[in-house]
Amino acid sequence: MVFVPVTCPRVTTMDCNMDKDIQEKNRLRRIDCRRITAAVKKLFIEANTDLGADVLASLQASLRKEESAIGRQVLEKIIENADVACRSKMPICQDTGLAVLFIEMGQDIHVVGGDLRKAIEEGVRQAYAEGFLRKSICDPLSRKNTQDNTPAVIHIDIVAGNRLKIIAMPKGGGSENMSAAQMLTPAAGIEGIKKVVVEKVLAAGANPCPPVIVGVGIGGTLEQACILAKKALLRPVGEENKTDERLAQMEKELFGSINESGIGPAGLGGRVTALAVNIEMMPCHIASLPVAVNIQCHVARHKEVII
Repeated sequence: MVFVPVTCPRVTTMDCNMDKDIQEKNRLRRIDCRRITAAVKKLFIEANTDLGADVLASLQASLRKEESAIGRQVLEKIIENADVACRSKMPICQDTGLAVLFIEMGQDIHVVGGDLRKAIEEGVRQAYAEGFLRKSICDPLSRKNTQDNTPAVIHIDIVAGNRLKIIAMPKGGGSENMSAAQMLTPAAGIEGIKKVVVEKVLAAGANPCPPVIVGVGIGGTLEQACILAKKALLRPVGEENKTDERLAQMEKELFGSINESGIGPAGLGGRVTALAVNIEMMPCHIASLPVAVNIQCHVARHKEVII
């Protein structure tokens, strides 16, 4: 018997790589870095000049229920200031903040034309130069200003899909200075968490320019609790936690306790110390109970876009 060798088409590594490249091209959505830079620039300029409708509505509602005469005067000036800033395209506050960004990046995106982080930084750089926004970022030790408000603080989450969501959040130094994190023992429980939140707000007093929005992060690790607290500030003012009834109830209780403190608008006394208390939570280690409180002033700035 004669065996005749069967010849097969030779498949090279290059052929396999080409097939993979074709599949990737068909699957991935390409986003040019220039679009990202332009989007970031626009978001930071708008965030610094145009206060969100949810915040304005909350301020108007607070004006109607504030019993203190001087408190009402403060709220009226805050609302007037926001109106002037929007119409004249000038910053709502002289502290135009450290550039914080939350990025939700679809796993089916391919960023082309450069580096994602550099594209974001360039958008921040252009926004603070062309928008005439104060550049507030410096070396922690020498205090030398970086001159362009970079580097930014960028949080990136990889999510399903082929969209890129960019949230720009200029965070002022005064309110950030009043923020804190604490590692509680598990035995502290809900009452221990509420005690920490109220104590931090009372200790802050007038420093974070009330009325404030209080972001609370519970669980995870030390740094994750802080990120949760900052993310909590992005929730529309007046919208309670929809994922956990326990947190929604805690938000109501803390909101009441903080507004009973008498700190009031600008710290001059009154019933309106907080516009909202927003809580986010995730599971933590059995030996830990991390709690972070991130306070936001009444200039609660953030804008977002989906590319």
